[in-house]
Amino acid sequence: MEYTITIAGKVRHLPICPVNENLSIAGFVMFGDTELTEACAEELLARAPAFDVLITAESKGIPLVCSMARLSGKGRYVLARKSVKLYMKDVVSFAVRSITTAAPQTLYLDGGDVAYLAGKRVLIVDDVISTGRSLEALENLVTTSGGQIVGRMAVLAEGDAIGRPDIVTLADLPLFHPDGTPM
Repeated sequence: MEYTITIAGKVRHLPICPVNENLSIAGFVMFGDTELTEACAEELLARAPAFDVLITAESKGIPLVCSMARLSGKGRYVLARKSVKLYMKDVVSFAVRSITTAAPQTLYLDGGDVAYLAGKRVLIVDDVISTGRSLEALENLVTTSGGQIVGRMAVLAEGDAIGRPDIVTLADLPLFHPDGTPM
């Protein structure tokens, strides 16, 4: 089973993947798809408010935010990690549970990134926003760091995020019944 979607003028066929016995989602992964990543980055930037820095959560938003940082001339973005790395000092964290992870997870910012965000206009970017829990964790990390959130953007809105006026997205992605029909 698959779901066909057009995003930033590009047609893609997404596999429908079971989450549990009552819910399936379309698997959207930008990794390796440079054509789609660049098209989405350009289209999101055209809709973006003025910002100083971009932030995303590890890992599927990385190619998108990297392209957006390059195309905007900002040259740097901040990444909220899913685990603390040896080089990280003075770490700030926030726990989250998203629809695509089986267990709760925590997002972490290195102290250097915390200092970098202070006083900056921050644009939060992700590949898909569904329940909004990962977005909430990023918002918490930005505000704890002293950054000012100026916008929230994603390639796709799914489930609860569809229709949220505070998130700019390029397309909606339905949730699915186990048989692959949209809910």
